[in-house]
Amino acid sequence: FNATDGHHSVQNSITSPWFSTAFGLIGLCSNLFALCVLLSSSRQLSSRARSSFLVFLCGLVVTDFMGLLVTASVIIPYHFIKFSWAKVDPGCHLCNFLGFSMVFFGQCPLLLGATMAGERFFGINHPFSRSTSISKRRAWSIVGLVWGFSCLLGLLPVLGLGRYTLQYPGSWCFLTLLPDTGNIIFCLLFALLGIFSVLLSFIFNTVSVVTLCRVYHDRESVQRRRDSEVEMMVQLVGIMIIATICWMPLLIFIVQTVLQQLPASGQVHLLPTQTQKMLLIYIRMVTWNQILDPWVYILFRRAVLQRIYPSLRPRPSILSLYPVLNPSLRRKLTADSVLQ
Repeated sequence: FNATDGHHSVQNSITSPWFSTAFGLIGLCSNLFALCVLLSSSRQLSSRARSSFLVFLCGLVVTDFMGLLVTASVIIPYHFIKFSWAKVDPGCHLCNFLGFSMVFFGQCPLLLGATMAGERFFGINHPFSRSTSISKRRAWSIVGLVWGFSCLLGLLPVLGLGRYTLQYPGSWCFLTLLPDTGNIIFCLLFALLGIFSVLLSFIFNTVSVVTLCRVYHDRESVQRRRDSEVEMMVQLVGIMIIATICWMPLLIFIVQTVLQQLPASGQVHLLPTQTQKMLLIYIRMVTWNQILDPWVYILFRRAVLQRIYPSLRPRPSILSLYPVLNPSLRRKLTADSVLQ
């Protein structure tokens, strides 16, 4: 147990059962709605580039939905029943499963965001380095690799590196922020990998946005905007901003807490009360990431934006940037690159 067992503090509003229930229901409904919209849109697309991007988005939505469903199925009942973990889970199997779920479903969106940013970076900045776009099967394979890598990361405490412990107010399990060698390595691995994913997304997206801005303001191609590329980048930047705001405070907090406790050399056996509460607040911020992600795609689609700005109309794609091309090459690229 990684926190104090103060019954009076459990009644604090930050640990209210209605708070967790409301968050869970809103997040599940949002992701379910976004998944329906994604599936409907994917059936109407002929562009492989756009289709592969929708696969990544679909993987992100499924991850967020399952993450909320799995964690809420344990956390919400605890708030209403207040069961004893020692009796219900004497072997710590449920705690390990919940801790694994927190790490797995937490790391996946960050890695998927970096993967999507990398795919769009090469698609926008090096459009002719690949004759065809990523197929749906390959895109799903990449999503599967991300899931597999995150699964291995989440299993490290079960395999002996670090451990999952019960956290304040006793309703959830997560990695242990105590000064033990295994815990320190696992905490730093989790936090630094997340920070690296966010920074990588920022670099890729920044370069891609700069490229699109140059195209947008080019006098020869100002009437030939790559609408689909712009739409995808707007959604991707929105996902990156949400991930940065929701995740960076927690990741930085984990690194700071672990490094500040290094001189203690294992003498600390319980986190300070203020640290416990701050960790819970940062976890609640992370929950917003799973709630807001689906709305980025729901709201920032051309079908929605064109109702707000009727002047937005489909225009030719990336081929408009390169008017002088071999006719056979243009025909080959048109089959794979022209978006809607």
